[in-house]
Amino acid sequence: MNLEAIQTKVAEVIISELKLEGVTPDTFDRELDLIDELGIDSMDMATIVLILQDEFGISINEDDYPGLSNIRLIAEYIRARKEKGAGTS
Repeated sequence: MNLEAIQTKVAEVIISELKLEGVTPDTFDRELDLIDELGIDSMDMATIVLILQDEFGISINEDDYPGLSNIRLIAEYIRARKEKGAGTS
């Protein structure tokens, strides 16, 4: 799965989970700061992370959450985890 496809899927999850209206995966700004600009709180982030872990078959460490501040960074993290073969362990 290429980075663009991962970004699109991450955007879909965020849009669905936060019930964002008028935003599509194609129009979602990949650089938008999810916490400072979109207002995602820790509960929203935890839910999104759980969904992404299931969707991509990876484990996302809670210590890594602060670095996952936009769609591009989340997608790069997911791709790196998948390339390392980091499963659910």
